[in-house]
Formats: sequence, structure tokens, C-alpha cells
Amino acid sequence: MSLFSHLNPVPTFPPYSGPYSVGTTDVEIEASQLPLRSPTPDPSVSTVNFRIFYPCEPSAKRANPVYWLPQPQQEYLSAYFGFLGVSQRLSFVLRNLPFLRLLYYITIPVLRNAKLLSPPTKSGRWPVMVFSHGLGGSKNAYSHLLGSLTSHGIVVVAPDHRDGSAPISYMRDKDGGKDTLVQYRPISHTKSEEVWIARDSQLRIRLWELGLVYEALLKLDRGEPLENLRQDTSSGPELNLSDFKSSLDVHTPGSISWSGHSFGAATIVQFVKSVFYRSSSSSSASHNLLCEPSADSPLVQQITSSSSISLLDLWCLPLLSPSMAWLQQLPLPCYAPSGPGGTNLIAILSEAFYKWSANLAIIKRTISESPSADIPGSKSFPPPHIFYPVASAHLSQSDFGILFPWLTKKAFKAEDPARMLRLNTRAILEVLRRKGVEVADTSKIDMEAKAVRENGAPVSSESKPSGVAWQDEKILRRDGCVKGWVALRLAEGRDENEAANKETEREAEPIDAVMEGE
Repeated sequence: MSLFSHLNPVPTFPPYSGPYSVGTTDVEIEASQLPLRSPTPDPSVSTVNFRIFYPCEPSAKRANPVYWLPQPQQEYLSAYFGFLGVSQRLSFVLRNLPFLRLLYYITIPVLRNAKLLSPPTKSGRWPVMVFSHGLGGSKNAYSHLLGSLTSHGIVVVAPDHRDGSAPISYMRDKDGGKDTLVQYRPISHTKSEEVWIARDSQLRIRLWELGLVYEALLKLDRGEPLENLRQDTSSGPELNLSDFKSSLDVHTPGSISWSGHSFGAATIVQFVKSVFYRSSSSSSASHNLLCEPSADSPLVQQITSSSSISLLDLWCLPLLSPSMAWLQQLPLPCYAPSGPGGTNLIAILSEAFYKWSANLAIIKRTISESPSADIPGSKSFPPPHIFYPVASAHLSQSDFGILFPWLTKKAFKAEDPARMLRLNTRAILEVLRRKGVEVADTSKIDMEAKAVRENGAPVSSESKPSGVAWQDEKILRRDGCVKGWVALRLAEGRDENEAANKETEREAEPIDAVMEGE
């Protein structure tokens, strides 16, 4: 790290560790251009907005920076203050303080509108992941995790949800008029009929947006024309969306990976289940769905038992709506008779969410093959992967931990947020590798290669199938060989590695786990 980086008062991101340079472009498309074949949940939401992180050609030319706080920056910063409960008057004062104005200069280490790198994969296409943000999040708020995945050869698409869960969002007008403001919608974290109705309403919008994102990806890969309302020529020639033609692995059933954090993780659970079990809904008048694609929608073919799912700090309250109780009792698609079980499913918790025992119990049921069972377990299928890093907070899953490590350490006792995101990246990549997804190798530095041998003897590969190369096998092992990376099991009781962490004995309340980060 250079001397200047130590002296620079502006919070900065570390470089991505994968072998590919990372490009990004901002896309907003009218919903009318995307034939989702699903009812519109809110007519006021007329567009879908998302950021694409993609492997790009390295460039010596310095492109215009991508600022972490989007324009209008002052309004975004005020919205974050408002999200934290600061009054509007005080927010106006705070956003103009010199040391807080430094936040306007935080940049994401990506190349704006760079040329897409030609995929080196056997299929000639890049694998694709869609990521859903949590409360208080945005398409930019997880840039380091998503950029890290992209640097290993994945196109990651992060929508900006317009359900009132982001601190603030704007919808572009196709005719060049004034942007429509979407403000944060405060909703209680407690269980009540009013809360269920409100969260169901948000989920309807979120699931509809994910469907639109998928339709947009299909059009991008086919090279069909799409009008980007966020076209930006300030950094030179705009990336032509047609550059993605025939470069995205989005047509093969089960090819897209689905991921999310907190409310975003709940969104992914509800999304894949709603699509996968849509036929079950039509067979009963009492089985309502928050997302109902038509039978001929390509989305119905995309969500399969082989779809990869990664859930970060799954917040389960939105899944418990009485109107969706029937769906909660059904397992995730990977546990269908033809599915691989938990092999393609990973849940990564922060230690704060691990301590929240009530939510943890629901997480374990949700990712088990029998969500309705009193004691979740794995009888017919391989179990899912479930881990947490010691001394991690809810905010550690996002950019906030890595940008403001001193704050998360003092407020939440979180340690080394950069390492936590490296562990997350390693685990997600290895789950994809074991599915057969072509991604780049994890670097020896990220794998902390000094610990490859224990007591001078090679680490065993557990039950690795003969002839299968698991590049980063340690990260998914359950024996504690990765320091501070604790494996959990679905059934009651604890693994030795889990029980060894005595500091996790305390039961946390929701205020400790959710409100600290949301």
C-alpha cells in the first residue's frame, strides 16, 4: 500500500483480488420494454434500474471515476442520515461538514463503461449472478463483494429496488422530465398484520423487479435494442449494451445464480420459491403468490432445482407473512426430487445474526429439506453450507464495514471486515465451482496459503469425488481449518468448532442483529 493511501483521508476500497479487471455500467430501462408476463404490482414503478459489474479489458486510460455515493450526492447522504434517524434539519448541517464531505469522493475501483472482455469459458459466455440488496442498501452498497466476484469471472447484476427499502432512489423520465423520487419507507421490525401487509407489498415490487432484470438480461444477450435511460457519455464512448450479445449464460435452465443480503436474501428465497412453485399456487385458491409469471415466461424455465443460491444474513421476518405460510412450508428448489440438495446452497451469517437465535432457527428451517419439521435436518439430501465469521457484524456483509472499519469495530466489535468479505467471496466461488461453473481460481493470498499444510501433512480432501478438483476446498470444510470461519449444522446441537467459540453463547435480540445494520 502506498504512502499516499495511508495519508489520504477519503475512505478507500482495497483492490479486487481476482485476475480480471472490473468494468461497470448503470442501466435503467422502461418496464414496458420488458415483456415479463407478470402483473405490475405498483403502476408508479415504471422502470427497472441496475448496475452491471462485468469482467472488462484492462485499460491504461483513466476513465471518469464511479462514485460510491451517486448523484445527487447531497440528497443521498441526507437520505442515509434520515435512515439512521437524524432529523432533516440536522442532516442538512451534517452533509456540509468538511470531514463528512469527504464521503463524496469515495470511488469504486472499477472502469466505467469499459469494453467487455471476451469470455474465456468453454461455453463462450460469462456466468451471471443477480444480487438483491437489503434495507438501507442500494446497487452500490455491496460493490466490494460484487466486484470481487466479478474479478473472478462473473457478471453480477445489482438492482436498485424501488420498494422504499433504499434510503433514496430516483426513476428517470423517458421524455427527459424531472426524475421521480422514491423515498425510504419506514416499517416496523415487529410482527403484526400491518407489517405483514407492508412487507408483502415491498416483496411484490422486489420480485417483479428481479423478473424484469432477467428479461433485460435475455434481451442483452440476444442483442435486442434497449433504450438505456441512464446513458452516460461523460467518460467518452458509452458502452454499447449490444456488446453483451451472445456473452451471457442466461438461457440454460438453472444457469443464473441468485444472491442477496438480509431483506435481499429473503427476497431471493421468496423469488425462487414463487417461480418454482407457481403451479402449486394455481391448484389452490388459498395459495397466493407475490410473483406470478405466466406459464410461457422464460423465467419459469430458468429457476430450477439446480439454481445456485447464496444467502447473506437472511432476515426471516418478511418470510413469515400468514398469507404466504403455505410457501414457507415448502423447501427451496434444490430439494426437489431431481435436485442436488444443499450442494448449491450456501448461507453465510455474521456473528450478530448467529447470536440472534430466534432468527437462526428460522434460517435453518428455511434452508433445510423439511422447513415444516420441528427440528431441521438433512435425511435424503446433502446438507446446505452454512457458516459465520467470528467477530463480524451485519454491516460487515456490505461496503460499510470495509469503508468505515473503525466505526464497525467500536460500535459492533467487528474485526477485519476486508477479510470477512474475502471469506464470503471464497465460499460463494467454491460453491459455484463445485456446481461446474467456470470461474477463476482463488488467489493463494486470499486462501491464506501458509496454512495449506497442517503439522507438515497435506490437508485431506474429505469426501471429494475421485477425479474432481476442488480448487479452494478448505473454505467449505467443517473442521475449523480456516481461522475464525465457523461451520454450523442444521440439527440442534453444535459442532466442536462451533462450540469452541464461547463468545457466541449469548442470545441476541433483534435490535442487536437487525437494527445495527438496518
